[in-house]
Amino acid sequence: MKVHEYQAKEFLRKYGIPTPNGKVTDQISEVKSIADELGGKVVVKAQVLAGGRGKAGGVKLAKSSDEAVEVAKNILGKKLYTHQTGPEGVEVKKILIEEAANIEKEFYVGIVLDRAAEKYIFMVSPFGGMEIEEVAKEHPDALFKVYVDYLELFPFQARQLAFNLGLTGDAFKQAVKLFLKLFKLHVELDASLTEINPLILTKEGNIIALDAKINFDDNALYRHKDIAELKDDSEEDKLEVEAHKYNLNYVKLEGSVGCMVNGAGLAMATMDIIKYYGGMPANFLDVGGGASVETVRNAFKILLEDKNVKVVLINIFGGIVRCDRIAEGVVKAASEVGVDRPVVIRLVGTNQEEGREILKNAPFKFYTFETMSEAAEKAVELSKGGN
Repeated sequence: MKVHEYQAKEFLRKYGIPTPNGKVTDQISEVKSIADELGGKVVVKAQVLAGGRGKAGGVKLAKSSDEAVEVAKNILGKKLYTHQTGPEGVEVKKILIEEAANIEKEFYVGIVLDRAAEKYIFMVSPFGGMEIEEVAKEHPDALFKVYVDYLELFPFQARQLAFNLGLTGDAFKQAVKLFLKLFKLHVELDASLTEINPLILTKEGNIIALDAKINFDDNALYRHKDIAELKDDSEEDKLEVEAHKYNLNYVKLEGSVGCMVNGAGLAMATMDIIKYYGGMPANFLDVGGGASVETVRNAFKILLEDKNVKVVLINIFGGIVRCDRIAEGVVKAASEVGVDRPVVIRLVGTNQEEGREILKNAPFKFYTFETMSEAAEKAVELSKGGN
């Protein structure tokens, strides 16, 4: 789960990590007074859940409160187009107005989990303000990593990190304290990514988190009700949000073959065989082993709401779930929403004959098969305009 920059900075401040003074607003009428309060010279920052805001024009310096108003008018309520949002863009509904900082140097700081090593990685680089992928590609020797074996970053590791940023004196001490606090935040809040980019050294000699990004582990949100309440569904994929309401495991992809499968393993195999026959899956959708008629109905409706889907492939192995129940759900959903695209169905397992009979007698044309390969091949053919 992602949160906005202003929310991430609130967590940083709770852990004693310094950030610039600022306020968030969704009203142009409040911009001038906020800028005046912060000294006039401010930075106006779009609050969207996407990287690359600066390059897209979502972060602008204003040298006066009047200029801040003009800058805000060009950002708030407008669409921002970054490499993450794609051509559809994302509307800026809030802006963060912060006091401008006197930057001496910029650094990158990030914490992630290395699943292969089963350890946290604390990364720093003297090349701040760049995306970490660019740093790794263009300056691989300037990306310093510390692997943390325990749920605690030790002081000597924090000193290693600060040393590799070239910091000395009081700035070095500030950075060490900040790294220790940041790692504590990461572990205690069950974050999956914690990033400060850039962390800055000001001309006054202070270490400050100029930007912040925190992603939280969805599986741990039950331990953090306050964090879960911050979820902003407005910038998430609408179909994924809808699927979550029905407890469906759904991930939207870029292909044209919509998939409904029971079981994660079978779902992955179905996506693989679609690729094998030259097609592209439009989604990952696992309705679960105990899918009900309602579950199938909701899943089917979500598939048909995706305009990129040219054909629906339903692949069910009836072990726990009964094939006739799946068939009832498909027919019910088709009756409610209408079927304007081909539907290919493979039902094998418990009550498979009853399920196929239900589909055969339905007032819709379904392409039914007994093997997964036959069903996938037909689905790919139909997705390419075949009959």
